[in-house]
Amino acid sequence: MPKGKPVDPVVTGIRDAILGGEFVPNQRLVEADLSEQFSASRASVRAALFALANEGLIERVQNRGARVRAVSLAEAIEICELRMVIEGLCAAKAAQRIDGDGDAELAAIGAAMRAAVETGDVFGYSELNQRLHRRVQEISGQRTAAQALERLRAQNVRHQFRLAMHPGRPRQSLSEHLAIIEAIRARNADAAEQAARAHLRSVLRTLPEIERARPKPHRAQT
Repeated sequence: MPKGKPVDPVVTGIRDAILGGEFVPNQRLVEADLSEQFSASRASVRAALFALANEGLIERVQNRGARVRAVSLAEAIEICELRMVIEGLCAAKAAQRIDGDGDAELAAIGAAMRAAVETGDVFGYSELNQRLHRRVQEISGQRTAAQALERLRAQNVRHQFRLAMHPGRPRQSLSEHLAIIEAIRARNADAAEQAARAHLRSVLRTLPEIERARPKPHRAQT
């Protein structure tokens, strides 16, 4: 959110419902229902849907209103490839800018991630994963990059959720995240960028596996 721009509670409410899985891909978003749910005028809801369409979270369908946008595997891969470049930049900048407080915080996140994997706390690990990526962005000081990454992650939220739940994925990604933390704490910008890119390359390799493992829709016998 650009500095100084007021937060629209309707935009925030609908966005959180999409990111939290309350509204699912291809679900129709009816203005009247949203107006009641968020205690807002139809005009406010319409403006919120327009804003979220610009973010890529919903799409407007001619004569059918709005629906939550479904992201294909091909698009998820494109998003991940773009994230690889931007997150590599943020990791490098974070290594150059990190201070003592940031160093201690990243160390604590790494320790918590290790503990979550050892205890099988998948949801806790997923939250720490998001926290780490967000904290690296903040330390990097790259506001424009951070805003772009938030939009990319929002569009890809369903694939990210399936990635987090994929058997063995937390343990596999733990070493990747610890490598990012280690390089940033060592103030090694080149190593931090390469570690961030290596992590996203691993995600790229895993996305097709997750898609193949998805249950196929049942087709009725004819």
